[in-house]
Amino acid sequence: MDRLDRRILSILQKDGHISMARLSEQVGLSLSACHRRVKMLEADGKISHYAARLNRKSVGLEIQVFIEAKLVSQRRENIEAFERAIHEMPEVLECHLISGEFDYLIRVAARDTQDYENLYRERLTLIPSVAQMKTLLCLSTVKEFRGFHLPD
Repeated sequence: MDRLDRRILSILQKDGHISMARLSEQVGLSLSACHRRVKMLEADGKISHYAARLNRKSVGLEIQVFIEAKLVSQRRENIEAFERAIHEMPEVLECHLISGEFDYLIRVAARDTQDYENLYRERLTLIPSVAQMKTLLCLSTVKEFRGFHLPD
């Protein structure tokens, strides 16, 4: 991956809807050369998909919650059971296996605290491999992920 590929990726992260003509202008390549590079980046898996970034609050998801989860053990069946259950919950935006006191860090978006409480009581606490959970309510977002910084 060279400097031009990194520039293409940086631009596409900011505006995945940009036309190929405008992208080629911004990168300084011919339209066909730029198109070829984008297709290669897609084929190589560096671009996994394109999507619209929604404004969470404007679609009614007022709160964001982070949950630390500790499993009863790190046995394969407990890990697999937990991960299967998490995959079935559309409210879960992200789930990361982490090091430290807890095993997983989960990010959830919910309409309000009652909506989150329902998820917590009716779904999360019923996962049998979970020993402990700690909820962290996000008060405000200081910086949100908008793409990777790709150094030259």
